[in-house]
Amino acid sequence: MGYERLTRYIIRRLLWMIPVVLGVTFIVMLLLELTPGDPARQLLGHFATEEQIEQAREEMGLNRPLITRYFDYLYGVTKGDLGVSYFTKGNVWDDIMVRFPYTLLIVTISMFIAICTGIPIGVYAATHQYTWKDNASIVASLFCVSMPNFWFALILVNIFAIKLGWVPSLGVETWKGWILPSVALSIGYSATLARQTRSSMLEQIRQDYVTTARAKGQTERVVIYKHALKNALIPIITIVGSVFGASLGGAVIAETIFAIPGLGSYTLSALTSRDYPVVQGSVLYFAVMYSVILLLVDIVYSMVDPRIRSQFVGTKKRSKKEKKQRSEVLSQ
Repeated sequence: MGYERLTRYIIRRLLWMIPVVLGVTFIVMLLLELTPGDPARQLLGHFATEEQIEQAREEMGLNRPLITRYFDYLYGVTKGDLGVSYFTKGNVWDDIMVRFPYTLLIVTISMFIAICTGIPIGVYAATHQYTWKDNASIVASLFCVSMPNFWFALILVNIFAIKLGWVPSLGVETWKGWILPSVALSIGYSATLARQTRSSMLEQIRQDYVTTARAKGQTERVVIYKHALKNALIPIITIVGSVFGASLGGAVIAETIFAIPGLGSYTLSALTSRDYPVVQGSVLYFAVMYSVILLLVDIVYSMVDPRIRSQFVGTKKRSKKEKKQRSEVLSQ
């Protein structure tokens, strides 16, 4: 019964993606309609005649009303058709499938770096509260959160690529090419995780169960990492999930600076060239992926927190027990 409830919950969340798709497609199409610039003129150049531009607009379907184009686009989305690029004439879905693995890889590496650095720093700062170590971690976290990613990326390129020559400055032909963009993208996320971990750990280490664990003679390492950190993971998982989803779209800066052929740079170039099908398809794909990531975060909640897991597992047993108790009370 519990797994059936979990399945129904997942299906319900997936159905909620339908309004997300409807809203994202309409808002993006409306914003593109209000944005100055004509894709037909962009494609043909400034020397094209008005007749040529009108013919191109008709071929692109831009001379039709917005609401008509919106429903036609939705009909294509239901069939898995995200349209064709105005400029490359390539299928948008195929282009997304080719470029998204680059974005996913750089985001995954950067999040791995952020988790491996941010959480230990946050735990260390919480266990050394009000010391210079705690103050140093707070100042460093604030600095990293406030520091623009593009500025830090340019600093990394100038030092490690140009002056030292340890890693390439552009491209990801080798594994070394992934180092600088991953580090540049992870610095802000690491600081965010460190601050959240410190706050969650400070709340947990003041609880009674931590005092009880210490009174039983357990080592400080077991108390901190087995008891306190485990209970502090819920808000940390929230940050990791939301940051991971947001970084899929935020990777555009790293992809542009380091010439990575990912989905972010693909969307940015489409924006500058007014390639509407590419922009609509990319933003829609980002929105769906972000919704899926939030769903996975909720599922991970149930694996970490027994209170949430109890909502899905063992419901049938509890309901039978409650019915038995209710029948006994009525019989009396």
